[in-house]
Amino acid sequence: MAGGIPDRRASALIAGVFSATMLVSPALPASPKDSIPDFSGFWARTSLGFESPAAGHGPLGNLNHRANGASNLSLLAGDDKDPILKPQAAEVVRRLAEWGRRNEAFPQPSNQCLPYPPPYIASNNQEVELIQLKDRVLILTMFDHQIRRVRLNAQHPAELTPSWYGDSVGHYEGDTLVIDTVGIKPGPYPMTDMMGTPFSRQLHVVERFRLVDAAAAKAFAERGEAENGVVAGLNGDGVEIDTAHQDKGLQLTVVVEDPGMLNASWSGTVTYRRPLLDWAESVCAENTREYYANRDTTIPHADRPDF
Repeated sequence: MAGGIPDRRASALIAGVFSATMLVSPALPASPKDSIPDFSGFWARTSLGFESPAAGHGPLGNLNHRANGASNLSLLAGDDKDPILKPQAAEVVRRLAEWGRRNEAFPQPSNQCLPYPPPYIASNNQEVELIQLKDRVLILTMFDHQIRRVRLNAQHPAELTPSWYGDSVGHYEGDTLVIDTVGIKPGPYPMTDMMGTPFSRQLHVVERFRLVDAAAAKAFAERGEAENGVVAGLNGDGVEIDTAHQDKGLQLTVVVEDPGMLNASWSGTVTYRRPLLDWAESVCAENTREYYANRDTTIPHADRPDF
């Protein structure tokens, strides 16, 4: 999500052809039980958005930054000039950026109490829990009790009805859990990131979870904080990292393809570490208080009753 990476746009244009190998998800034999990595437990981070990849095109940048150079997540304005965007996508990003220029939050799944589609759900969550079962993996997220269900060693059905989270199938490749998701339904506010990058029914998301050593997890997490800012404790969420007892971290790498909206694929990472406490309940509910803007919504009222 952080902007200003000199080579990412050029690399995106060079990589303008989508990889055909990413568009299939053959059923693979199950990994031996003793080789399956253990991702169990709670994982957390103190930032939002995606960390920029080491190479290639990263997620859409925010034109608004804080004094320290980090993306200002309280004032979102996506870079509609990014060459990765097709004209129709750039127009959506441009329109949403106008809200940010007015110091207003534009409608998105997180503030409209809607399910978070992949990969937006990874961008806009601070804590996750993975539950690894014999035939499936469950991914629980901190916000709104959302659950994704990943079928292991399976294929996408030939006839697929689009849904909020899409159809996810996964398999283990050594120490990595690979999840392939298609069939994501564009809802009222279809977006893949916090900048509002729209998606079409051609959206294809590949996620790779793996454990990284404590030093690498710390380095990636600090880079994410430098790019996207620190939001620990935002709105009482109380996300803190247990820095005294860290072993390994959990890193998610996301690759996003959408020939309907993008000229090329982009990728980003999310790096989690062990939290200090259990996560706090965080639920979106319809009300007149705009928690993200710290104000009340203007609603019609009458100075006197009409009856």
